[in-house]
Amino acid sequence: MTLSRSQVVLASASPARRRLLEAAGLKVVVTPHTVDEGTVKEAVGDSDPADLAMILAHAKALSVSEANPSALVVGADQVLSLDGRIFNKPASREEAREQLLDLRGQRHTLISAVACATGGAVVWSQDSEAQLTMRAFSTDFLGAYLAALDDKVMESAGGYQLEGFGAQLFEHIEGDYFTILGLPLLPLLGFLRSEHILLT
Repeated sequence: MTLSRSQVVLASASPARRRLLEAAGLKVVVTPHTVDEGTVKEAVGDSDPADLAMILAHAKALSVSEANPSALVVGADQVLSLDGRIFNKPASREEAREQLLDLRGQRHTLISAVACATGGAVVWSQDSEAQLTMRAFSTDFLGAYLAALDDKVMESAGGYQLEGFGAQLFEHIEGDYFTILGLPLLPLLGFLRSEHILLT
C-alpha cells in the first residue's frame, strides 16, 4: 500500500521544500511560479512580515494553479525579520556576509507561509513562526563559513540553512523545525489528509 494516493504540484524551485514533501511520502511535480517577488513587496509596502509571507504564498500558488486548474498546487514563502527589517535573499556573497554580521548575536524571526490552490483559487493556507538567536561568532568563523558554502549562501535570506553547516551559527531556536526550513509541514500534511490526498 502506498502512503500517497496522488501528487501535488510544488510552485517552487526550492530543493529544501521538495525534499521535505518527498521525504514525507508525497509525489511532487515541481512547477516554479512566475511571481515577481520584488514587485509584490513594493506593492505591499511596509506590511507585517506574516502578511507578506502569506500574500506571496497565495500569489505563488495561484500563478501555477491558473495554468494547472485540475492539480492541487502548493505555494510557500518565508520571510526573515529583525526588528522590523525584512531580509531578502542576498544577491552576492558580500551581501550574505553583511546580513550575517547584522544577525550576529541577535534574535530574529522566521515566518513560513503555505497556501494550497486548485482551480485557480486558494482553498487552504496557514503560517507558522520561529524565533532564532545567532551566537556572537568570530570573523574567522564567518570567513570559514562563507568559504565552505560559497554561492549556497545566496539561496536563503540570512545566508544560512539550519539543516547543514548553518546550524553552527546558532545558540538557540524556538519553534517548529520544518517552519525554519521554509514549510509548515505538519499542518500541510493534515490538510492533505483531510482532502484524501494522503491516507488518514
